[in-house]
Amino acid sequence: MPDTIEAEVLEIDGKLPPPPHQPEPPRRDDPWQAMRGRVIKLDRRWWPLWVVLGIIALVLALTVGVVVAAVMIVFKIIGSVLRLLVGGGGGGNQAGTSLSRRS
Repeated sequence: MPDTIEAEVLEIDGKLPPPPHQPEPPRRDDPWQAMRGRVIKLDRRWWPLWVVLGIIALVLALTVGVVVAAVMIVFKIIGSVLRLLVGGGGGGNQAGTSLSRRS
C-alpha cells in the first residue's frame, strides 16, 4: 500500500483554491427562536400610529362602558315600571325605605 502524501494547495491555475466547505449552522424553523436574545425596539417613525391606535382603543373602551351603563339604566327603569304596574310585590321592601326602620 503506497504512502499518502498530504500537501497544502496554495494556488490552482493562478487562482486561490475555494475555501473548505464549512457546514452551515442549523436553521431554526420557529421565527421566534431567531429573535431570542435580541432587544426589540419600536421604530421611532411609528409613534403616531401607536398614539392613534391607543386613542381608538380608549374611545372603544369608553363607548362600551357607556353602552353597558345605558343598558343597566334602561333595565332598572323597566323593572321599576313593571313593579309599579304589578303592585309592588312585597309590602315592606319598597324602594326608598330604610332597612333600620321598623313598621
